[in-house]
Order: sequence, then C-alpha cells, then structure tokens
Amino acid sequence: MNDIDSTPLPQGELAIQTVAMPRDTNANGDIFGGWLVSQMDMAGAITAEDVAGGRVATVAIEGMAFLTPVHMGAVVSCYSDVLEVGRSSVRIVVEVWINSKHDGEPIKVTEGEFVFVAIDEKGRTRAIKN
Repeated sequence: MNDIDSTPLPQGELAIQTVAMPRDTNANGDIFGGWLVSQMDMAGAITAEDVAGGRVATVAIEGMAFLTPVHMGAVVSCYSDVLEVGRSSVRIVVEVWINSKHDGEPIKVTEGEFVFVAIDEKGRTRAIKN
C-alpha cells in the first residue's frame, strides 16, 4: 500500500461512485465503516471479475485503516488497482476518496487490499485465463 503524501491523488481506476445516504449513517451522522467496506468490496469485485473473466469471490481483506469520517451526502469514490494476478486469485488495492464539504479538496478516507478467487458456476476455484 502507498504512504500518504502531502498531495495525494487516487491510485488506480475509478470502479464505483455513490452517495452516502442517511440510512448508511450512525447516530452522529457519519457513515458506518461496514457500509464503506461493502462499497470497497464491490469496487474490487468489479475489477477482479474483469481480470478473471468471470465470477469471483472475496477471500481476504488486509490492512485497512480509516483516516477520516465520511459525512452523509458525501460522494464516495472507490478506486481499484490490480497488484497481482495469480493462477486463480487477484489481489487488488481499493482506495476510497471523498471531497471536503468545506473546500471541495479530495480527501483519502481509507484503503485496503482485497483478495479474490476466480470461481466456476458450481462455486469451485478455477484458473484465470490469460
């Protein structure tokens, strides 16, 4: 994973973008971490399915840390970058960014490494075709 620098920019390609809605918040008006992880999982799966040429399943999430809260109404952007493709697995880093509600500057919220495995129609591991 990349270290945060003074002028950070998203790494990878925009995979999904959504708006944080009231139903996704806690009593303080901040977005639930679990909701954010689910958005990251979907973003990573979209990229992994493209790489694997079909169905994938999440097998691991590694190294997550939340850097700042996400406010209701924020546009949440998930960027994914393929780190490694194995025989049947794909390792992807997913970053989440929002824009500051004060000045519109991009703010990195979190990142995590997701590992997906390619599966066949019966749910069994399959090789990724090159």
